[in-house]
Formats: sequence, structure tokens, C-alpha cells
Amino acid sequence: MKTLSAREYLGQLQELDTNINQDLERLEDMKTNACSTGGIDYSAERVQTSPSGDSLCKAVTNYVDFNEQINREIDKFSDAKEQIIKQIRGLHNARYSQVLFKVYVQFKSLKVASGEMGMSYQYVRNLHKKALTRFEETYDDLHYLT
Repeated sequence: MKTLSAREYLGQLQELDTNINQDLERLEDMKTNACSTGGIDYSAERVQTSPSGDSLCKAVTNYVDFNEQINREIDKFSDAKEQIIKQIRGLHNARYSQVLFKVYVQFKSLKVASGEMGMSYQYVRNLHKKALTRFEETYDDLHYLT
């Protein structure tokens, strides 16, 4: 199993969040497509056809299945988020925890984090680098969460 850097490991939360948001958009598209009615061409000659299955039923089934899949992804995300928060707090350094939490749990940039922390950008940048180093020293077996 590949060992990740602290930055790669912690960055997984944002990737999971992005994937969930994209899937929620896809789910909304599926809902729109399932609810839209197809047109009927009355000018065409009528022919008897065999039933090919209920497309609405299939669309609803796909929607429900995908919704359940997204709920499982959200559960995994919540578990991963709790794990990472515990690890960040496990550094036992308030400033390291604060900067890592803002960047990797709240998905804020270092510039925004520095403003919220009332510190210069350069200081927070250096603090972030030290916090990542401490994280790697504390947790040496960093791997993919999913």
C-alpha cells in the first residue's frame, strides 16, 4: 500500500467532498430526466409493438440506487472527516491544529486562514509547513481513506 504525504492524505477530504457534490448534481440531472415526459408523434402510422419495459420505472430505480450510493459515500466522508479531525487534534499543538483544520477540514486557502487567525500569510505558510511535517512524524502510515 502506497504511503502518502501529509498533504496528500489530508487533501483526500476535499476530493471526497468534490466527488459527492458532483454526484449530487448528477442525481439532480437524473431526477429531471426521469420527470420529463417524452413527446408522442400522432402523425406517424400506428403499429403495434411489444412492450420494451417501462422506461420511467427504470429511471426511478436508477435514481434510487444512485441516491443510496451517494448516501454511502457521504457516510464514508463523515467517517474520514472524523478520523482526520482526531488526527489533527492528536498533534497537541493549538496552532498546528488550527491551520490544518482550516485548510483541510474547512477547505480554506492559507490566505483566508491567515486572515482569520490574525497572522501574516508568510507566518501561516511556514506554520502550515511545520504542521505537515509534524503530522507526518506523528502518523507515519498515511494511506488512501477509501
